[in-house]
Amino acid sequence: MIATLILGRGGSTGLPGKNIMPILKRPLMSYPLMAAKNSKYCDKIFLSTDDDNIRRVGESFGVINIDRPDYLATKDALAVDAYIHGYNEIKKALGEDPEILILLFCNGATVLSEQIDQAVEILRSDRSLDSACTVSSYNMWSPLRAKKINDNGRLVSFIPPEFFGDSVSCDRGSQGDTWYTDCSMFVVRPHCMLKKNGDEPFTWIGRNIHPIKQWGGMDVDYDWQVPIVEYWLLKHGFTDDKTPY
Repeated sequence: MIATLILGRGGSTGLPGKNIMPILKRPLMSYPLMAAKNSKYCDKIFLSTDDDNIRRVGESFGVINIDRPDYLATKDALAVDAYIHGYNEIKKALGEDPEILILLFCNGATVLSEQIDQAVEILRSDRSLDSACTVSSYNMWSPLRAKKINDNGRLVSFIPPEFFGDSVSCDRGSQGDTWYTDCSMFVVRPHCMLKKNGDEPFTWIGRNIHPIKQWGGMDVDYDWQVPIVEYWLLKHGFTDDKTPY
């Protein structure tokens, strides 16, 4: 049994209503749901939410709803705790432990069913792996360029330059490709979530992680991301009136 667990709460403050906002005339959350529904390995889809509007969209895809408790639906609640709660509810519903969990976010539209299938096949072929997840290369956001503002209002390096050795350069590719966990998809062995000792800050993915490389992946938290996600979707065969499925 392979189950999908997708998270989405109703109280977003950065971009209110983001999970159901229209993207190419569909609710944002419909894209990860389509990816799960069209995966050849996903047996059941569970949606953890506290919001009726999100539930209604999920029900149109045949999901099984999980009521997300209020304490896990605040702006300070951690995704790992919501995932663990959902995982425990899935075990109760199934009467067994799923072989693999596909973990998605309602605001993570940049995922395809073929990526889910690839990740499942990789985990099945290599038992040493804890998980597989999508990553996107953003060399223009290299850690070398990251700054923070100190108490005196001045820019200082976020990471000490000596960390990078003798090859410090402002060129965006000087440190090689910079891969970001883009929160589009995590395919995990369930025991990894319970340990909560995975690679920070995504403690639910374990330590031995296979990257599923892509470009432009991101979860939507700000309005300026919307046209970027729309561009990604268009490039992958989505339009206002058709999908690649």
